[in-house]
Amino acid sequence: MVFSLFRRRRPTSEYALYGAIVAQARQPGFYSPIGVPDTVDGRFDMIVLHAILVFRRLQGEGREVAEFAQKVFDLFFRDMDGSLREMGVSDVGVPRKVKKMAEAFYGRAAAYGTALDDGELGALAAAIDRNVFPEASSPAAARALAAYAMAVAQVLAQQPVEALRRGEVAWPDPIPHHPEQETHD
Repeated sequence: MVFSLFRRRRPTSEYALYGAIVAQARQPGFYSPIGVPDTVDGRFDMIVLHAILVFRRLQGEGREVAEFAQKVFDLFFRDMDGSLREMGVSDVGVPRKVKKMAEAFYGRAAAYGTALDDGELGALAAAIDRNVFPEASSPAAARALAAYAMAVAQVLAQQPVEALRRGEVAWPDPIPHHPEQETHD
Protein backbone atom coordinates (compact mmCIF):
# COMPACT_ATOMS: atom_id res chain seq x y z
CA MET A 1 0.00 0.00 0.00
CA VAL A 2 2.84 2.40 0.75
CA PHE A 3 4.31 1.73 -2.68
CA SER A 4 1.12 2.94 -4.34
CA LEU A 5 2.22 6.47 -3.38
CA PHE A 6 5.20 6.11 -5.71
CA ARG A 7 3.35 4.77 -8.74
CA ARG A 8 2.74 7.03 -11.64
CA ARG A 9 -0.86 7.87 -12.06
CA ARG A 10 -2.37 8.01 -15.48
CA PRO A 11 -3.47 11.50 -16.33
CA THR A 12 -7.20 12.05 -16.34
CA SER A 13 -8.90 12.68 -19.64
CA GLU A 14 -9.09 16.43 -19.07
CA TYR A 15 -5.30 16.48 -18.72
CA ALA A 16 -4.98 14.47 -21.92
CA LEU A 17 -7.15 16.90 -23.88
CA TYR A 18 -5.50 19.97 -22.37
CA GLY A 19 -2.10 18.44 -23.16
CA ALA A 20 -3.18 17.92 -26.78
CA ILE A 21 -4.28 21.57 -26.99
CA VAL A 22 -0.99 22.84 -25.57
CA ALA A 23 1.11 20.51 -27.73
CA GLN A 24 -0.60 21.74 -30.89
CA ALA A 25 -0.29 25.37 -29.80
CA ARG A 26 3.47 24.87 -29.46
CA GLN A 27 3.97 23.62 -33.01
CA PRO A 28 6.94 25.51 -34.51
CA GLY A 29 5.00 26.23 -37.71
CA PHE A 30 2.95 28.87 -35.93
CA TYR A 31 6.00 30.81 -34.85
CA SER A 32 8.06 30.40 -37.98
CA PRO A 33 7.14 30.76 -40.83
CA ILE A 34 3.68 32.18 -39.91
CA GLY A 35 5.26 34.63 -37.49
CA VAL A 36 3.27 34.37 -34.28
CA PRO A 37 5.45 36.13 -31.69
CA ASP A 38 7.37 33.48 -29.75
CA THR A 39 6.61 35.22 -26.47
CA VAL A 40 4.49 34.49 -23.42
CA ASP A 41 1.64 36.44 -25.02
CA GLY A 42 2.04 34.75 -28.38
CA ARG A 43 2.02 31.29 -26.83
CA PHE A 44 -0.97 32.24 -24.67
CA ASP A 45 -2.84 33.34 -27.78
CA MET A 46 -2.11 30.06 -29.55
CA ILE A 47 -3.35 28.03 -26.58
CA VAL A 48 -6.46 30.22 -26.40
CA LEU A 49 -7.17 29.80 -30.12
CA HIS A 50 -6.96 26.00 -29.89
CA ALA A 51 -8.91 25.84 -26.64
CA ILE A 52 -11.70 27.96 -28.13
CA LEU A 53 -11.91 25.65 -31.14
CA VAL A 54 -12.07 22.55 -28.96
CA PHE A 55 -14.63 24.04 -26.56
CA ARG A 56 -16.80 25.05 -29.53
CA ARG A 57 -16.68 21.45 -30.75
CA LEU A 58 -17.76 20.14 -27.36
CA GLN A 59 -20.76 22.49 -27.12
CA GLY A 60 -24.18 20.93 -27.37
CA GLU A 61 -22.96 17.42 -26.56
CA GLY A 62 -24.86 17.04 -23.30
CA ARG A 63 -24.33 17.68 -19.61
CA GLU A 64 -21.55 15.16 -19.09
CA VAL A 65 -19.47 16.62 -21.92
CA ALA A 66 -20.19 20.16 -20.68
CA GLU A 67 -18.88 19.17 -17.24
CA PHE A 68 -15.81 17.65 -18.87
CA ALA A 69 -15.21 20.83 -20.91
CA GLN A 70 -15.49 22.86 -17.71
CA LYS A 71 -12.80 20.70 -16.11
CA VAL A 72 -10.51 21.32 -19.09
CA PHE A 73 -11.23 25.06 -18.86
CA ASP A 74 -10.49 25.06 -15.11
CA LEU A 75 -7.26 23.15 -15.75
CA PHE A 76 -6.25 25.74 -18.34
CA PHE A 77 -6.60 28.56 -15.82
CA ARG A 78 -4.87 26.60 -13.05
CA ASP A 79 -2.00 26.11 -15.49
CA MET A 80 -1.96 29.84 -16.28
CA ASP A 81 -1.94 30.61 -12.53
CA GLY A 82 0.97 28.23 -11.98
CA SER A 83 2.88 29.62 -14.96
CA LEU A 84 2.53 33.17 -13.67
CA ARG A 85 3.84 32.11 -10.28
CA GLU A 86 6.80 30.32 -11.92
CA MET A 87 7.57 33.53 -13.82
CA GLY A 88 7.80 35.35 -10.50
CA VAL A 89 4.49 37.21 -10.43
CA SER A 90 3.66 37.98 -6.81
CA ASP A 91 0.84 36.22 -4.96
CA VAL A 92 -1.01 39.53 -4.91
CA GLY A 93 -0.55 40.08 -8.66
CA VAL A 94 -1.55 36.61 -9.86
CA PRO A 95 -5.33 36.96 -9.39
CA ARG A 96 -5.34 40.29 -11.23
CA LYS A 97 -3.36 38.81 -14.16
CA VAL A 98 -5.53 35.67 -14.27
CA LYS A 99 -8.60 37.90 -14.38
CA LYS A 100 -7.11 39.77 -17.36
CA MET A 101 -6.38 36.44 -19.03
CA ALA A 102 -9.97 35.28 -18.48
CA GLU A 103 -11.28 38.54 -19.96
CA ALA A 104 -8.97 38.07 -22.93
CA PHE A 105 -10.17 34.50 -23.36
CA TYR A 106 -13.84 35.44 -23.32
CA GLY A 107 -13.28 38.40 -25.65
CA ARG A 108 -11.44 36.24 -28.14
CA ALA A 109 -14.03 33.48 -27.83
CA ALA A 110 -16.80 35.93 -28.69
CA ALA A 111 -14.96 37.52 -31.63
CA TYR A 112 -13.64 34.26 -33.05
CA GLY A 113 -16.93 32.45 -32.45
CA THR A 114 -18.99 35.02 -34.33
CA ALA A 115 -16.62 34.95 -37.30
CA LEU A 116 -16.53 31.13 -37.30
CA ASP A 117 -20.33 30.91 -37.04
CA ASP A 118 -20.69 33.29 -39.98
CA GLY A 119 -17.93 31.63 -42.00
CA GLU A 120 -16.25 35.02 -42.30
CA LEU A 121 -12.57 34.44 -42.96
CA GLY A 122 -11.91 38.18 -43.18
CA ALA A 123 -13.58 38.92 -39.84
CA LEU A 124 -11.72 36.08 -38.18
CA ALA A 125 -8.42 37.27 -39.67
CA ALA A 126 -9.10 40.81 -38.42
CA ALA A 127 -9.82 39.54 -34.89
CA ILE A 128 -6.70 37.35 -34.92
CA ASP A 129 -4.61 40.25 -36.22
CA ARG A 130 -5.80 42.50 -33.36
CA ASN A 131 -5.14 39.86 -30.71
CA VAL A 132 -2.13 37.88 -31.87
CA PHE A 133 -0.25 40.74 -33.56
CA PRO A 134 -1.12 43.79 -31.42
CA GLU A 135 2.32 45.40 -31.73
CA ALA A 136 2.69 45.10 -35.50
CA SER A 137 -0.25 44.17 -37.67
CA SER A 138 0.41 41.17 -39.89
CA PRO A 139 -2.59 40.67 -42.20
CA ALA A 140 -1.03 37.80 -44.16
CA ALA A 141 -0.11 35.88 -40.99
CA ALA A 142 -3.52 36.60 -39.47
CA ARG A 143 -5.23 35.35 -42.62
CA ALA A 144 -3.12 32.16 -42.54
CA LEU A 145 -4.10 31.58 -38.91
CA ALA A 146 -7.76 32.30 -39.69
CA ALA A 147 -7.74 29.78 -42.55
CA TYR A 148 -6.06 27.27 -40.24
CA ALA A 149 -8.67 27.90 -37.51
CA MET A 150 -11.50 27.34 -39.97
CA ALA A 151 -9.85 24.10 -41.10
CA VAL A 152 -9.49 23.01 -37.47
CA ALA A 153 -13.18 23.70 -36.82
CA GLN A 154 -14.10 21.50 -39.79
CA VAL A 155 -11.73 18.71 -38.78
CA LEU A 156 -12.90 18.78 -35.15
CA ALA A 157 -16.55 18.60 -36.26
CA GLN A 158 -15.77 15.22 -37.84
CA GLN A 159 -14.06 13.77 -34.78
CA PRO A 160 -16.00 11.72 -32.25
CA VAL A 161 -16.44 13.42 -28.89
CA GLU A 162 -15.19 10.33 -27.08
CA ALA A 163 -11.88 10.48 -28.95
CA LEU A 164 -11.51 14.13 -28.01
CA ARG A 165 -12.28 13.28 -24.39
CA ARG A 166 -9.35 10.84 -24.47
CA GLY A 167 -7.10 13.60 -25.81
CA GLU A 168 -6.97 12.00 -29.25
CA VAL A 169 -7.19 15.03 -31.48
CA ALA A 170 -6.36 14.91 -35.18
CA TRP A 171 -5.15 18.44 -35.90
CA PRO A 172 -4.52 19.70 -39.39
CA ASP A 173 -1.01 20.85 -40.23
CA PRO A 174 -0.44 24.46 -39.11
CA ILE A 175 1.24 25.17 -42.44
CA PRO A 176 -0.76 23.81 -45.36
CA HIS A 177 1.47 22.29 -48.01
CA HIS A 178 1.45 24.26 -51.25
CA PRO A 179 3.35 22.65 -54.14
CA GLU A 180 4.06 26.09 -55.67
CA GLN A 181 6.16 26.90 -52.61
CA GLU A 182 8.60 24.09 -53.32
CA THR A 183 11.96 24.94 -54.76
CA HIS A 184 13.76 22.61 -57.10
CA ASP A 185 17.52 22.59 -57.53
